[in-house]
Amino acid sequence: MLLHDTALIFGRYARQTLRSRFAMLFGVLTPLLYLLFFGPLLTDLPLASRGSSWQVLVPGLLLQLGLFGAAFAGFAIIIEKNLGIVERMRVTSVSRLALLLGRVLRDAAVFVLQAVLLVLAALAMGLRAPLAGILIGFAFVALLTLSLASLSYALAMKVPTPQEFGPAINAMTMPSMLLSGLMLPMSLAPGWLDVLSHFMPFRYLVDAVRDAYVGSYATAHMLYGVLVALGLTTLSVTVGTRVFRTAGA
Repeated sequence: MLLHDTALIFGRYARQTLRSRFAMLFGVLTPLLYLLFFGPLLTDLPLASRGSSWQVLVPGLLLQLGLFGAAFAGFAIIIEKNLGIVERMRVTSVSRLALLLGRVLRDAAVFVLQAVLLVLAALAMGLRAPLAGILIGFAFVALLTLSLASLSYALAMKVPTPQEFGPAINAMTMPSMLLSGLMLPMSLAPGWLDVLSHFMPFRYLVDAVRDAYVGSYATAHMLYGVLVALGLTTLSVTVGTRVFRTAGA
């Protein structure tokens, strides 16, 4: 029943996405601009211990894609909620977990596709990384999307207008980007900033993907990254499902 309901909701939103291919492709534009205009600036930096500049930058851009894209996913549900679509879905027999999973799995599929396009562009610009590492990077993008999209939908169910939702998301995403080392490894930062960044969960995902891109899989970074990603996903989906069950009740 859960699988059927999830597939039903996923199909509904996947069809919406396919009708807006331009918006789907436009989402990868910002990471591409970073790739084109920021990547060349890293060439002479002391990054040898973490691989080439592309092996440092591309993993960060992949997770940036998931961070910003998934965090703002809740805007769509605010519109649906105000139009009464969400409430009509909730009074049906469809599983509340499926109402959430169908949406976040669609989001994960979209952002993994955008990640593939980003990696193809990076390969054309000089990125060299093992296939296994690239695939691991896509898996982390999917998990990050599931986590943040779940929390985004949960927050969107609680706030009435986009004017309240937007600032709250910005307050979360900007510190996350600056303290997780998306653009540059936090090991290059002053000691106090490096210590502070360890309290940011996304740092562990970034470090894990960077290890994967240089072919290092059995590392502490990879272990911590997997544990944090799985834990965050489990917690976020649980919170999101609970909100779908109780919001407005």
